[in-house]
Amino acid sequence: MANAEETIKELMMIDGAVAAIIADSDSGLVMASQSKGFDTDTAAAGNTRVVLAKRDTMRMLGLDDNIEDILITLGNQLHLIVPWQKNDAIFAYLVVDRAGSNLGMARTQLKNAVATLNV
Repeated sequence: MANAEETIKELMMIDGAVAAIIADSDSGLVMASQSKGFDTDTAAAGNTRVVLAKRDTMRMLGLDDNIEDILITLGNQLHLIVPWQKNDAIFAYLVVDRAGSNLGMARTQLKNAVATLNV
């Protein structure tokens, strides 16, 4: 099991990683982060809204399910969000450069890192 700081270090080693954040969607606060010139506080707060909106939509649709991951594809970056299965208020957020990364590998590495998270 890895703590939040160790998990962030592992995530930043993923090919093309620009930013990695562990955040709490109950508060929108960053628990741990590292980036290459990326505003992690703003990213955590904004993506907290994304996670909460998806949960609200699922509830309105009557979906009895969990979010496995959320992928946001931008022109130059991929943004991946993975809730922690032990407490889905906690989520990991990874930004990778599209040209310098492999989406499949990034998703797998992110999910594996979150699975070993201990907070």
